[in-house]
Amino acid sequence: MALIAKGELVGLVADRAGLSDADSARVIGVLLECISEALTRGDSVRLTGFGTFRVTDTSERRGHDPRTGEILTIPPGKRVLFSAGSRLRGSVLGEARAGEPG
Repeated sequence: MALIAKGELVGLVADRAGLSDADSARVIGVLLECISEALTRGDSVRLTGFGTFRVTDTSERRGHDPRTGEILTIPPGKRVLFSAGSRLRGSVLGEARAGEPG
């Protein structure tokens, strides 16, 4: 399994969209900023077919320090969740899209 870094993603988007690498990097940067700002405000971001980003609150819970084994209390906080959309799930699972030949 390979990891595609941001620089590689910039090149892929640039090639497919007919953009320069600089323009592609700018578009990806702005997109990520917009998603981050929306999540910071507490909004969810839905990209139909791809997925939804949302923030959820976490409760206080017990944990342990893996180095010492000491039990500690983890304070409540926030977590970003991503739920895959139907097209993304289908492509990852190898399912044919509705209306397309298998």
